[in-house]
Amino acid sequence: MNQNSSTRAAAITRASTGSGTDILSEAIGSVRIGRAEACRVREWGSWGMRFPAFAGSGFHVLLRGSGWLIPEIGRPRALKAGDVVLTPSGAELGFSHTPGLLKDLPPVAAVVSRDPQAPDPADVELLGGAYWLDHGQVHPYLKALPELLVVSPGHDRALQLRLLADLLAMDVSDAQPGSGATRPALLDLLLTHALRQWLEQNRDADRPETDDPAITVALREIHTSLHKPWTVEQLGKSVGMSRTAFTKRFTAMVGKPPMTYLTGRRLSHGARLLRETKAPLATIARQVGYSTEFAFGAAFRREYGISPGRFRDLESRRACGA
Repeated sequence: MNQNSSTRAAAITRASTGSGTDILSEAIGSVRIGRAEACRVREWGSWGMRFPAFAGSGFHVLLRGSGWLIPEIGRPRALKAGDVVLTPSGAELGFSHTPGLLKDLPPVAAVVSRDPQAPDPADVELLGGAYWLDHGQVHPYLKALPELLVVSPGHDRALQLRLLADLLAMDVSDAQPGSGATRPALLDLLLTHALRQWLEQNRDADRPETDDPAITVALREIHTSLHKPWTVEQLGKSVGMSRTAFTKRFTAMVGKPPMTYLTGRRLSHGARLLRETKAPLATIARQVGYSTEFAFGAAFRREYGISPGRFRDLESRRACGA
């Protein structure tokens, strides 16, 4: 599709085919039962802070300066002013002036409680917002997303997100009557805009392009976890939908039923592994979701009309010019 980003964003908000539910709005709506909280942290010189895991969903916006995102697992990532870090299901994370280890950073409570008495402007300014769910669970759609999402707003979104962040920062710094209403509204808007942006920036070339957030997440689950013993019910549950509603919606958006698509994806990836690696058939079978090489071989023959071993042999000869 050749839609521009604003058209795609509008389509995401209308994602109501199939079950008639906008899954993104439903997910954001589900966290509103939590406590809306926000904080603004200003730092100078060498700095670092660790945010503990929590039950809920939130985000951090780097308003000024630059720094590093320090995840619990994985490599640090450089951040610049305007970047947004989303924590859909409340994962632990940290920020620092330099790459390092999460365990070495002080808890944010110790940082926020300081009174630095330093001149403006700060070297670094970080804004955080979250819904804390004291009762209830994070929506399945949000739990299915990666634990940490980094959004670098494009030109068309940077102004929108910056305006929202500035409004929330003002609300935090100078609480006025009515902040109990404005703060949740600003949290909603920031979460929604940032999630839309992330969805637009993470459409893999080998996945069908869809403006439906729920199906986007389901496709990501399939493509990144082919080894799992997926059922239609499990895929639907991963995005908070019933089996029937998910099947109808997936088929409408992708053009084929979920299990048909899953099987095709497994076998095409299996063919790629046969062509590009020397891994044993049993290993490849497990990597693409088949319990045995015999089950993989039978499915492969039905799809390609040739056994996996014969396919690998022919591809090897072709690569050698035979």
